[in-house]
Amino acid sequence: MITCAIVDDEPLALGLLKSYAAKTPLLELRGCYNNAVEALAGLKAQPVDLLFLDIQMPEMSGLDLSKLLDPKRTRIVFTTAFSQYAIDGYKVSALDYLLKPISYPDFVSAVSRAQEWVTLRDQSAPVHLPDAAAADPHAGSEGNDYMFVKSDYKIVRIDFADILYIEGLKDYVKIYLASTPRPVLSLLAMRGIEEALPASRFYRVHRSFIVNMERVQVLERGQIVFGEKRIPVSDSYKATVQDYINAHLLQGRA
Repeated sequence: MITCAIVDDEPLALGLLKSYAAKTPLLELRGCYNNAVEALAGLKAQPVDLLFLDIQMPEMSGLDLSKLLDPKRTRIVFTTAFSQYAIDGYKVSALDYLLKPISYPDFVSAVSRAQEWVTLRDQSAPVHLPDAAAADPHAGSEGNDYMFVKSDYKIVRIDFADILYIEGLKDYVKIYLASTPRPVLSLLAMRGIEEALPASRFYRVHRSFIVNMERVQVLERGQIVFGEKRIPVSDSYKATVQDYINAHLLQGRA
């Protein structure tokens, strides 16, 4: 079940969303609020997984409220009659944005996105580690050859040498390995995993990609090629990547 709450100062809109939640089996409605100030107090006392949040409200807007909630605990689906707020909604990492009048299919689509996020979050929840691993769950310094990540209800050991590249998505990362065709998914931020990797081998080449330079076989037209996957090297990282290549590049005789 996905716990949810609704915040909207319009009684008709609040009632409609409440009726949608009631007939959606995945949802457990924990609260309905007609203003953001009341909602803030209620959500601090009883957090939920998903919040359907109107943007335009008196005293405190939905955007302001969203910034006061923990995005790792509660994800936001903004609801509004004004499409110009969509960009602002995505700036605060909204899970979805629904334009009023909201249809039930659009509502269900947002719930499906929430289900994916909740599943991944729960799969990445802490589990019991053996004593040795618990003492060093992220063995990610230059002196180690591996790290542990939480994935699919398990703690998974990943050898640095096995990593091809890491792709960062909105709420999680995909770790692509040489030893398996399927990436390891984990609810981690790119910054966190970058800090766990040896900087001498792993280079940030793009906002969304970290590459194991020791695994790079081909560079072509400003892209790093792994089979059919082409990873762009953004302008801000080109000099760093080129320095690494130059340091290992054999030069022909003049």
